[in-house]
Amino acid sequence: MPGLLLLAAALLSSWAQLPAEASSWWSLAMNPVQRPEMFIIGAQPVCSQLPGLSPGQRKLCQLYQEHMAYIGEGAKTGIKECQYQFRQRRWNCSTVDNTSVFGRVMQIGSRETAFTYAVSAAGVVNAISRACREGELSTCGCSRTARPKDLPRDWLWGGCGDNVEYGYRFAKEFVDAREREKNFAKGSEEQGRVLMNLQNNEAGRRAVYKMADVACKCHGVSGSCSLKTCWLQLAEFRKVGDQLKEKYDSAAAMRITRKGKLELVNSRFNQPTPEDLVYVDPSPDYCLRNETTGSLGTQGRLCNKTSEGMDGCELMCCGRGYDQFKSVQVERCHCKFHWCCFVKCKKCTEIVDQYVCK
Repeated sequence: MPGLLLLAAALLSSWAQLPAEASSWWSLAMNPVQRPEMFIIGAQPVCSQLPGLSPGQRKLCQLYQEHMAYIGEGAKTGIKECQYQFRQRRWNCSTVDNTSVFGRVMQIGSRETAFTYAVSAAGVVNAISRACREGELSTCGCSRTARPKDLPRDWLWGGCGDNVEYGYRFAKEFVDAREREKNFAKGSEEQGRVLMNLQNNEAGRRAVYKMADVACKCHGVSGSCSLKTCWLQLAEFRKVGDQLKEKYDSAAAMRITRKGKLELVNSRFNQPTPEDLVYVDPSPDYCLRNETTGSLGTQGRLCNKTSEGMDGCELMCCGRGYDQFKSVQVERCHCKFHWCCFVKCKKCTEIVDQYVCK
């Protein structure tokens, strides 16, 4: 027990020594980016005004200004998916400001940080790939993926598909730029964190790339489907989030070696693949508000009295107990279809019990 207390004290001390979280490219999700046609003659170049970009990312911004709005959309998609996946967890992916976005909690190389890096990188691949297909970017167009070998011979291959190849390549260049321009001593904790971030960025990108699949549309008299046209299409982002959440649950604990490589803390587990998430620090419990770790705590969070899972009052409230209150919910009810052609509903009110952590 004394050894555990010393370890916890050492971890808290190391976190306390970290500077306040610097701004991140994630801030593009919080600050709308002007599209090129909206630039004002004589105004400051857009890239110099965007917060959170590293030097390498700022150079890419100058070369690919029209991409920046879609990087912002990708970051926003990733943040929303993170908040959905963790909506019933003590840490619920809350944003705290418009520059660092998630605050100090991202300084800890935890499972939660691993998921956040992965899902935001995935969001960029998703947004850029779709923008290519829709003709919004001058440097890319429809997917050029080769015809799948197992596609029936009489089906056409050539609809305008999502350009996931370009989306993957561009996201790798942009998102990884911040990590690749850092130069830390080999074998240092800082280098370990850089390698962790790069691994998780790649896992997020690969999730989008691997889940893209063939979509087809029927042609023929009266929908006979005698002919099909097929193309490559991105998976719904919810499915990407679900897969990354599974990777979060099985994430591998790693440590940096003197040779500057990540190795498993427990060698009995399988070596992580490029599609797996990794972390280098244990997660805080997120029970109480803590300025040092960036934890917001769970006070005031809604909980489920009947659940035994993470959303249950016992686990969500960390044993502190909960308060009960009644709230009025208004819902549409007794809906009827009227010819032609609308649905008319009544409004029903219901008083429900809700529970909030102390």
